[in-house]
Amino acid sequence: MRITDVVLLEVSGEFPVEGPFSEERRVDPLDAYPEFSQPFAPHRPEPGERARHRDLFLEIRTDEEVTGLFGPVDGPHAPILRREMRSVLIDCDPLAIEAIWDLLLRRNRHARSGHYMMAMSALDCALWDLKGKALGLPVYRLLGGPVQEPVRAYASMLGFSLEPDALARRAQEYQALGYHAQKWFFRHGPADGGEGASRNVAMVRAAREAVGDGPALMFDAFNSWDVPYAVDVGRRIAEYRPAWLEEPVPCNRIRALRTIRERAGIPIATGEHLYSRWQVKDLLDADAVDVIQADPDWCGGISELLKIASVCSAYDVPLCPHGHSLHAALHVAAALPANVLPQVEFLILHQPHKQRFMRGYLQPEGGVLRPPETPGLGIELDPTKTDTVREIE
Repeated sequence: MRITDVVLLEVSGEFPVEGPFSEERRVDPLDAYPEFSQPFAPHRPEPGERARHRDLFLEIRTDEEVTGLFGPVDGPHAPILRREMRSVLIDCDPLAIEAIWDLLLRRNRHARSGHYMMAMSALDCALWDLKGKALGLPVYRLLGGPVQEPVRAYASMLGFSLEPDALARRAQEYQALGYHAQKWFFRHGPADGGEGASRNVAMVRAAREAVGDGPALMFDAFNSWDVPYAVDVGRRIAEYRPAWLEEPVPCNRIRALRTIRERAGIPIATGEHLYSRWQVKDLLDADAVDVIQADPDWCGGISELLKIASVCSAYDVPLCPHGHSLHAALHVAAALPANVLPQVEFLILHQPHKQRFMRGYLQPEGGVLRPPETPGLGIELDPTKTDTVREIE
C-alpha cells in the first residue's frame, strides 16, 4: 500500500443557533493591555436564527482505496500539510507511521514546536485512522487495549457563567450527571488587582460549596498570571483542595512553575502547549509540575502522546490530555492504565461544535466514555450535516 495524496477537505453546513455559545470568557494573557481587554458580551440569538459553519478535515488516500481521516484541523496548519508535507508523503508506506514521523521531524529545523508540529499531529492521527481501517480494528486495540473500559471524563466548564448562583447550579447539575470532576476557568488576572483576585477565590469557594468534599475540582488560569499573583491566589484557594491549578504561567517558564508549586502548596498542571516528549521531560526533571496535559492534536499526534505517557509513567506523574478534540485522546486512554492516564477532558459547551459534521456523537454517560468500535478512530463525515465538501489547495 502506498500514499497517493494528502487532501484537505473544507466541510460547510448551516445549523440553528441554540443559545449563547459562551456565557462568560476566561482570563486572557492580553488582559495585561487594557486596550485589548474587552468586556464579554454573549450573543443572544434571535428565534430561528441559523449560522453557517466551516471546518477542515485531513484525508490521506492510498492506491488500495483505504483512507485516513482526521479533524477538525486548525486553519494555519493547512498550508503546511499541503505545501510542505504532501510531497514528502507521496508513495510512502502509510503503515510505517514511525518512519514518517521521524522523516518529517528531521526535514525541518523548526519542526520541534508550534504549527509545524501541530500539522504533524493531524497527519499522525490520520495515519493511525488509516491503519485501523486497513487492519479492521479500532485504534485503541492497535495500541494494546482495551485496558481502561470505560474511560473517565471530567466536565470542562469553559464558557459557563461564573456568577456564584449560576455556577453552583451548573456544578450540581453536572455532578448529578455522574462526572467525578469539574474544571472551571478563572476570569481575572493581575491586571484586575486585589478585587479580581478575591473574585477568583470566591469562584473556587462557590464551586467547592456546591459539590461538597467528594468531587475533584480543577481551575485554569490560561497562561495569564505571574508568579506573585499565582502564589497569592494559590495559597488562598488551597483550603478548597483543588486537584490542580492549570497554566498559571506559560509552560516554558519552568523555574516560575516550580516556584509557584513550592510556594502556593497546591498541585500544578500544564502541557497542552508542549510539543514533544523532550519538552515534557524538561518539566519533570525540574519538579515543576504535578500533571501533564499534552494534547495529541498538537504534541505530535498519537505516536508522540504514547511516548509522552511513557516518560510520565517513569516519573509517576499522571498524563491527563487536553481536550482540543476527543477521538485521539480517548483511544490512547483506553489503551493505557488509569494510573498513567486517568481521565480525558470533555469540553461541555465546545464538543458539540467540534463534532458537528461527524456521524454519531461521543458523549459521556455517567461521566465515562467508550471509544468507537469501528475500524480506525471512528471519525466519519455525515453527509446529512454538510452542504458542501470540497478539496482546497
